[in-house]
Amino acid sequence: MKFVIQRVDQASVSVDDQVIGAINQGYLILVGISDNDTKEIADRMLQKALNLRLFTDEHGKTNLNLSQVGGELLIVSQFTLYANCRKGNRPSFTEAGGPELAKELYEYILAQAAKQCDCVESGEFGAHMSVSLTNNGPFTILLDSDQIL
Repeated sequence: MKFVIQRVDQASVSVDDQVIGAINQGYLILVGISDNDTKEIADRMLQKALNLRLFTDEHGKTNLNLSQVGGELLIVSQFTLYANCRKGNRPSFTEAGGPELAKELYEYILAQAAKQCDCVESGEFGAHMSVSLTNNGPFTILLDSDQIL
């Protein structure tokens, strides 16, 4: 599983020119799921993301996590995080999880996040989406379950 976490001042996701999810200060998390992923991995990845101290304290140090600043979440499924560009110029997406498993785990992540965060917004699984954001920093972190779990 891969999470791209962006600290944002605001972010939104639209489908067919209609905003379906929007947040203010918080994290935009792009989620990539592989066929090897499980609910246990999703739980561990979400806990890691929510506990990361990416917000600055009164001394300018990144010492505060999402809940400490009352941050919001926008979670968007993005299978292209599993693009394999080793051969040729056209990415292969065979390492991305199948749609059934990926949708199940994406919805699981949303449900688990909602238990821990007051504001959780989402994209639409499988839809062509437009994502807009103001990245604060810019501050972007990549979490890969193969590297951190």
